[in-house]
Amino acid sequence: MNTLELKSRLLQLFPVFQQLPGAAVDEIVRAAAPRQAAAGTILFEAASPCTGFPMLLEGSVRVVKTAPNGREVQLYRVTPGDSCLLSSSCLLGGSAYSATGIAETAVTLLALPPALFHRLLAEHKPFRDYVFGLFSERLADLMALVEAVTFHKLDQRLAALLLGKGELVRATHQSLADELGSVREMVSRLLSNFQDRGWVELGREQIRINDAAALRRLAQP
Repeated sequence: MNTLELKSRLLQLFPVFQQLPGAAVDEIVRAAAPRQAAAGTILFEAASPCTGFPMLLEGSVRVVKTAPNGREVQLYRVTPGDSCLLSSSCLLGGSAYSATGIAETAVTLLALPPALFHRLLAEHKPFRDYVFGLFSERLADLMALVEAVTFHKLDQRLAALLLGKGELVRATHQSLADELGSVREMVSRLLSNFQDRGWVELGREQIRINDAAALRRLAQP
């Protein structure tokens, strides 16, 4: 993307910048570092310093927490128009990342330098409101995750996850396990059980939902 395309895309996906003076937007486009990465690229790792405030323009990013035994739980996903809660938290607190960000697909993003991030936060209320609104939204997501992991059975959570992905779910058993904070063997066993009941039909890296009503009943707490 050239500079004009970046600016247009930024204003389209992040309406908050439409509330800033034109000079501030031009400075953001000039100073923000564009980055492209292929699917599977680690964008940041736990314990690494935060070098900027990323604004995703294309693709999707998974933010995961990894246990010493290698098991992962997905904290949240970042899509175009979103920003990363951990990045803003690290910049505000001067701390390192506590989780890992992985490009789920090919991604394009702009990263605001820390100094510009702090200046925008101090000088422009719309940007400040946007950043703290991000905290509110992501905190609600994380609380929902904690509730699901703590109080809901794995089969309930798997049913809810499948329902949220549409009639044809294009995903591997491992990727579903990662989203649920479980292991592939347990997810595969549950999916086979769902198939035996006629609720789903398993294929290569895809799952077709045949009985959404049954899954919905199971997903209810």
